Amino acid sequence: MMEFLFLDLDDTILDFHKAERIAIGKTFRFFHLEPTEEVLGRYHEINRWHWEQLEQGKLTRDQVLVNRFQALFAEMGLEVDGRACAGVYEKNLAVGHYFLPGAEEAVASLSRRYRLFLASNGTASVQKGRMTSANLYRFFERVFVSQEVGFNKPSKAYFERCFSQIPDFDREKAIMVGDSLTSDIQGGINAGIKTVWVNPEGKAAGKIRPDYEIQSLSQLERLLDSLG
Repeated sequence: MMEFLFLDLDDTILDFHKAERIAIGKTFRFFHLEPTEEVLGRYHEINRWHWEQLEQGKLTRDQVLVNRFQALFAEMGLEVDGRACAGVYEKNLAVGHYFLPGAEEAVASLSRRYRLFLASNGTASVQKGRMTSANLYRFFERVFVSQEVGFNKPSKAYFERCFSQIPDFDREKAIMVGDSLTSDIQGGINAGIKTVWVNPEGKAAGKIRPDYEIQSLSQLERLLDSLG
């Protein structure tokens, strides 16, 4: 029977895409760049590439947070300080929250039966702001944000650091739940624990194979019940 549940935050519990779109729009307008669909699409491409480089250990977190904006504005022919842009964006993103359908109820129910731990690659100040706004801290025994942990998902070191801070931890009774194959699922595999992929769009897993798959967090408790 599972006992230790590691839950991702963005696009697993909270709707990051909605929060990001609002925060990016405010940020770009602050720096006199209109957030058209073309601009937003290009930002997402650049942003995704930078985070993949972080997961592979090729970039630092600071480089990701700053360089993604530096690269975009350079393409747009605008001279904008990437670090200043990152600061404005983080302040905008840390305000408010948007739950995915059924996620708040699912987390509340799971917290009554399991030991919950948040496992996020997000920026500490941003995640703290959003979790406080969403009143999520009450459900989790510990919150592990990579910036504070000192390692990033999917590295084994990230999970080992988390495990070392959990009393009576048992790897055989632990499971990682998240929407990212390269971060959450590969991370769980690297750490030697079971994995559940939250896959609302029914995408193909490819080379990274989760142990289980659900469409939303609201299906997790039933899945866990079926495991005994």
